[in-house]
Amino acid sequence: MGGQRAPYLFLLLALSYLQSLISALSLLQIKRFHLFAKLQLLWDLGFVTCLLLITGGIESPFAFIYLLVIISGSFLLPRRQTLYMAAIAAIFYGGLLDLQYFDYLPNIFPRPNQDAAVYLYTVFVHVFAFLLSGLLSGALAERWQRSEAELQRKKIDYQELEQLNRIIVSHISSGLMMINRQGRIRSFNHAAQEITGYPFEAVYDRRVDEFFPQLQLKKHAQYPLISRAEAQIENQQHEKIVLGYATMPIRGHQNAEDGLLVTFQDLTQLKIVEAQLQRADRLASVGRLAAGMAHEIRNPLASISGSVQLLLEESQLRPQDQRLMQIVQREAERLSKLLSDFLDYARPRPLCKINLSLAGFLKEFQDFVSGDSRFGEIHINIHCPADARLYVDSDMLRQALWNLLVNAADAMQGQGTLSLDYDPVKKILQVSDTGPGIAPDIRSTVFDPFFSTKEQGTGLGLATVHSFMELHDGQIYLTESTRGGAAFQLIFNQESKGNNDG
Repeated sequence: MGGQRAPYLFLLLALSYLQSLISALSLLQIKRFHLFAKLQLLWDLGFVTCLLLITGGIESPFAFIYLLVIISGSFLLPRRQTLYMAAIAAIFYGGLLDLQYFDYLPNIFPRPNQDAAVYLYTVFVHVFAFLLSGLLSGALAERWQRSEAELQRKKIDYQELEQLNRIIVSHISSGLMMINRQGRIRSFNHAAQEITGYPFEAVYDRRVDEFFPQLQLKKHAQYPLISRAEAQIENQQHEKIVLGYATMPIRGHQNAEDGLLVTFQDLTQLKIVEAQLQRADRLASVGRLAAGMAHEIRNPLASISGSVQLLLEESQLRPQDQRLMQIVQREAERLSKLLSDFLDYARPRPLCKINLSLAGFLKEFQDFVSGDSRFGEIHINIHCPADARLYVDSDMLRQALWNLLVNAADAMQGQGTLSLDYDPVKKILQVSDTGPGIAPDIRSTVFDPFFSTKEQGTGLGLATVHSFMELHDGQIYLTESTRGGAAFQLIFNQESKGNNDG
């Protein structure tokens, strides 16, 4: 009989290979995957049933394959449908054994010589095993699917949280730097790169003291908690900047210290503004006091000057006395002019702003300056767009530029080049020269009243320019000129407006 069944077994295997090939080729084209899975499982149950039929039915050792089909189906189908699949397996197996017991099968599949009790017992055991396997595997598979879905949801949550964290770190305005226990930089956000000028690739895994030795981050081989501190560092462009920074230790598992998180901000401009406010407050107090004293000095000074003038008109004066009185009169006039300049600085007149055509104003100013003998051998360059306009007090602007140009002419000793450049986008008017420049140690005091490096200077020229910019809500900065001398940048923050044209 075994030889007669062999062709059926080979035919069954050939059908199985053919079905597997067709399924593999059509798998990419299938849209209803669940229906395909159900059909595939039904085919597997039919295949196992045919295999049992060919290999002896109740005597076949392959009945356990039903369990494999049921278990595999539990991973593809819901629990209820898995039970349906187990019930179908029980029906197939029970039906096969019934047909075999009642000898309804072809002669090549004879009925084994077994009692009815054996058939009944075998059917009962296998059906119970099929249903129990379907119930347990379906429950386990359902729990596994729920766990998988929950794990996937948490994975997505963690990915979103990580992405949100990266966005926050990269877009925060404060610099963030993370240092490990070995003192090496492991994180450096975009704001930190902009503040310091160092790209992330240049500082990554490098020791922090190589780039920022001024930061007092470690004390007694530990990272202390710093709530507020300041330090002056040098950025990549070798410029001095002031950093305000704070630190927080990073702790990992079991509260172990894994490193240090440093947050910092650029306080350079804030320090400049703070110094300007302190200076303005100090000068305001001095100005109020000195303005009152100037009036008290001016009255007796006028009396002295008038008396000396009367004495000079006497014909009996000796030449020596006349020369001394002329000195007194000249110095009194100089002191009177100094008092007038100081009163203009300490108590300026109200502003009279107009919407000024800057190009025409600068050309007119150039013609005016060229008539002075101090500018006879000085070449003046003007770079200003023809349509540039400023909303300013033209008389004050003329006085401010005159003070700057006179200082530049004195510094160049009457020979060189002066440039007036205006940037309409940034609203910066720059006055630069080719002189020797200003020494770094006195740059912070050049705008103070009565500070002068000239023997006959009053020290009020640059102070008056500074006061002019404050009245116009602007700023003035001293920098180095590309031509080698000094450069003063007048920054106007207000937009051009007004109905009066000039």
